Amino acid sequence: MKIVGICGSPRKNGNSEILLDEFLKYFEGKAEIEKIFLNKLRFVPCQECENIRKDGRCKINDDMQNVYDKIESSDIVIVASPIFFGSISAQTKMMIDRFQCQWLGIKIFKTFKPKRKRGIFISVEASEKDEFIENAKSIIKNFFATIGASYFDDVICKGVDEKGKVKEKIECFEKIKKIYEKIMEV
Repeated sequence: MKIVGICGSPRKNGNSEILLDEFLKYFEGKAEIEKIFLNKLRFVPCQECENIRKDGRCKINDDMQNVYDKIESSDIVIVASPIFFGSISAQTKMMIDRFQCQWLGIKIFKTFKPKRKRGIFISVEASEKDEFIENAKSIIKNFFATIGASYFDDVICKGVDEKGKVKEKIECFEKIKKIYEKIMEV
């Protein structure tokens, strides 16, 4: 089993990454684990290129090329993002937008078929507004569909803002354990 954990928070060792690391910890020694911290990568936003490749791959040669390969070869993709201004972080959205070429390869050119996998969304949100979470989930669901992932489950931690505060949300850690157990049953 291969698992890719994507941290979309700009804050190193912040709440999103704490939850992502907790999830990945369960798979140590049981799966090949790749962790991607988007804020450390060097990549540009989608440029909506006119002369695009038709094979589902982006022609821009930057750090996203490795992200494509890691996601495509995975069995489980975990996206961890805080909620900023009612949606996912800019880092996460920028990565997702770069999958436009893959979407075109699947839907328009019919030249790309992603490997089937499972997707898990982890999100931390300070304001406790359900509409913010639902907005973020809709974007993540579209991303998962594009990479061939079923939306397996999510861990949503509300009322968390201060760095490290998520450690007080025992229910979020319990949910991670339940998802892990559900994955191992399948």
